[in-house]
Amino acid sequence: MLKVGVLISGRGSNMQALIAACDAVTFPASIACVISNKPDAKGLEHAKAAHIPTAVISHKDYADKQSFEAAIDAMFETHGVQLICLAGFMRILSPWFTEQWRDRLVNIHPSLLPAFPGLHTHRKVLDYGGKLTGCTVHFVRAEMDHGPIILQAAVPVLNGDDEETLAARVLRAEHQAYPAALRMIAENRVNVIEEKTFIADAAASGDAFYNPKS
Repeated sequence: MLKVGVLISGRGSNMQALIAACDAVTFPASIACVISNKPDAKGLEHAKAAHIPTAVISHKDYADKQSFEAAIDAMFETHGVQLICLAGFMRILSPWFTEQWRDRLVNIHPSLLPAFPGLHTHRKVLDYGGKLTGCTVHFVRAEMDHGPIILQAAVPVLNGDDEETLAARVLRAEHQAYPAALRMIAENRVNVIEEKTFIADAAASGDAFYNPKS
C-alpha cells in the first residue's frame, strides 16, 4: 500500500478525487497526510472529514523557501509518505525539494503539456483557437510544468466555450486521470528512463480523436 502525501492551497478538488479512489478496498494507495500552505484552504475540511491527518505549513512563517520546504519534507517523513501529489498547490518548489523527491513527486496540469504551461491555461487555449486540450499528470522537475509525462487525457474545445465551461470539462477529466495515474505508480508499473516514462502493461487507447469531426 503506497502512502501518499498531498499538497494543496485551495479547495483541493483533485485531492478529493484521490481520496475517493483510495477509499476503494482494491486501490493500492492511501492518503497518509494532507498539507496546506494556507490555513483557510477548503481542502483541509474535506481531508479532516475523511479522517486524514492534516497540517498547515505557511510559507509566511519561514525566513526562506528552503526552511519552508524542509518543514514540509519533515512532516511527510513523519507520516511515512512515499509519494507526494500536488493538488492545486500554488507555490513553485525549489530544485532542492524536487530533487529530494525525484520521481516521487507528481503534479496534474490542465493542458496537454508541453503546450500551455503556467497559469490561465484555458484562456490561452481559447485565444490560440485550439481544438483539443486536456490534462497531464507528470513527475515534477525544477522547471515549472516540466517532467516525465505519466498520463494525458484529451478534451475537445467546443464552439461557444468560455474559460469557465472549458475549465469544468477539463476538471472532470482531471478527476479521472489523477487516480488512474496514481494507481499505475502504486502498482509499480511506471518506470522513468532518460526523462521519459514507460508504463508496464499499458492498454492501447484506440484510434485518433478528432475535433471537429469531418
